[in-house]
Amino acid sequence: MNILHKLKRKVDSWRWSHLKDLWVKYGMPFLIIFIAWEIVEDVVFPAIFYLLGTHVNEAFYVGIPVAWVLCLHPIAVPILWGIYCFAIRKKHVKIDLEEEDDCC
Repeated sequence: MNILHKLKRKVDSWRWSHLKDLWVKYGMPFLIIFIAWEIVEDVVFPAIFYLLGTHVNEAFYVGIPVAWVLCLHPIAVPILWGIYCFAIRKKHVKIDLEEEDDCC
C-alpha cells in the first residue's frame, strides 16, 4: 500500500457514516475506545516524538510523520476492547419475578 492510500483510509475512519456503523454494531464504549485511540495515535504520539526530538536526539523528529501514517488500529483497538470487556465484566443476577407478587 502506498502512503496516499493509508492517509485516505485514516481520513475515512473519521467519517460520520463509519463512526455511526461502529456505534450501532458495538455500542458506545467501543466508539469511545476507537476515538480515544485515534486521538492518542494522531496527537499524543507525535507530541511524544517532538519532545524526544527536542530533548533527546533530533532523529526522533522522523517519528512525527510516521505516527500520522502508521495505522495501529488492527492491533490496539481489539486489545483495548478486550481489556475493557475483561475489566467491566458484570456478574449476571438472576431475578425471580414469581417470588415477588405483591402488586395487585
